[in-house]
Amino acid sequence: MTLKLVVLYTQPDDPAGFDQHYTGVHAPLVAKLPGLERFETGTFALALDGGELPYYRIAELYFADRAAMDAAFGSPEGAATAADYAAIAPPGSRMFVEDVSG
Repeated sequence: MTLKLVVLYTQPDDPAGFDQHYTGVHAPLVAKLPGLERFETGTFALALDGGELPYYRIAELYFADRAAMDAAFGSPEGAATAADYAAIAPPGSRMFVEDVSG
């Protein structure tokens, strides 16, 4: 089974400052998570249905399974990543776990 942590960041008050911190500090912390198999991130360009665009950025973190994800966030690197998320995530940001094994 492969597990994916999906993080949806709402619109920040200062997008340029958020991106600078995200790419310069947060993404390098994520990349150091033990057991992380793949990490992708990007910003949303538009809502194809023409509706509101409540989210600004997405991050997708892939792990072998729940145990690997739990171990990653139980590590010192995971604690640092979680603390930084709490500091930078705009209100209303969300995290979901997706089973991508099929």
